[in-house]
Amino acid sequence: MKYMLLRHRDVPNINQIDIYQKNGGFDALKKAIKMKTDDVTNEVKEAGLRGRGGAGFPAGVKWSFMDNNNWPHYVVANADESEPGTFKDREIMESNPFQFLEGIAICSYAVGANAAYIYLRGEFWEVAHFLDEKIEEMEKAGFLGDKIQGTDYSLKIYTHLGAGAYICGEETAMLESMEGKRGQPRVRPPFPPSQGLYNKPTVVNNVETLTSVPYIINNGAKEYRKFGTDKSPGTKIFSLSGNVNKPGNYELPLGTTFRELIFEHGGGIPNGNTIKAIMPAGASSSMVVANDEALDTPMDYESVPNVGGDLGSASVIVVDDSISLDWLINKTVSFFEHESCGKCTPCREGAYWMKQLTSRIHNGEGTQDDVELLKSVATQIRGTTLCALGEFSTMAVVSSIERFPEDFEAKV
Repeated sequence: MKYMLLRHRDVPNINQIDIYQKNGGFDALKKAIKMKTDDVTNEVKEAGLRGRGGAGFPAGVKWSFMDNNNWPHYVVANADESEPGTFKDREIMESNPFQFLEGIAICSYAVGANAAYIYLRGEFWEVAHFLDEKIEEMEKAGFLGDKIQGTDYSLKIYTHLGAGAYICGEETAMLESMEGKRGQPRVRPPFPPSQGLYNKPTVVNNVETLTSVPYIINNGAKEYRKFGTDKSPGTKIFSLSGNVNKPGNYELPLGTTFRELIFEHGGGIPNGNTIKAIMPAGASSSMVVANDEALDTPMDYESVPNVGGDLGSASVIVVDDSISLDWLINKTVSFFEHESCGKCTPCREGAYWMKQLTSRIHNGEGTQDDVELLKSVATQIRGTTLCALGEFSTMAVVSSIERFPEDFEAKV
């Protein structure tokens, strides 16, 4: 299979504008700006492209929600990528940047936006400077700026650096941060397509989602649907890490099994160890028991919940039998406790107390009552927070205690 997103692996130096153009670059944008805006949106809808940032919400449907009675419209590319275990968006931006920028331009045209922003995590300052250079090259070549390709459509793309806060990966906290406020989630509704950046209609899509758009416009929804499954079409970049011989980004059709990813592409488990658990969506994951049923489960948005997990951003962390899960959840809880914005009491206080309890258990100072209390605290956080961070902080905790009780019994 030729790469749809990681095209730099097929075409060397595709991050240079002349080589990108020689390989069909900007053909999709030229085609899109001659179409009706609704037709562009409908093509993405028919392709079934789902948001690759974690939620899996259909991108075309999100575009169609834009309030056409409220102007101007904005597009924001979410390039925060702060989830531990996720490193796909950076590879796209560094190695195939023009396809990403072309995707932003097509999305912006479809929703009637004349300004688009790329929100990058604070540590990505080198990537931001690199993208600024590529944006300037596109403007000089007539693919951005005023009257693109001689049409009446104009678009400016800007980069915006965050300050290294995980919470700003949540779309409404990101919009708050862009407006110069503290990065904390908003109460919803209203949702960004009706009131987003500066209270104007805004589409927020992940880097990988937008990079998929040029292929769809160039080749059509039917061609895109030849990859993946009926309800989860297309390819997905799986960021593989943890106890695996060949960690890295693997672009595969949605519906590929965990077994194929981990053992064929990832080279299996190091040192002859046995696979114990899988975290399918980075630190935000439930701990999935790595039995035959789980390993043979297709990695798509519908199937992964059947084995007690979620696909999310598909940052697959492999855990082998050398790892005790009390140590692992102490790591994840410490991360979430540090990154909680503090706006919601259950998340702010709950993450603090989970950290105290996981540290006590991991250090061999806990009792079985502490394990039960930890589970109780985690359960009470669920369903009570403004955004998903509080919910995410409990996933590995509850699932580890329920599915791997022996790891905790050994410590208490």
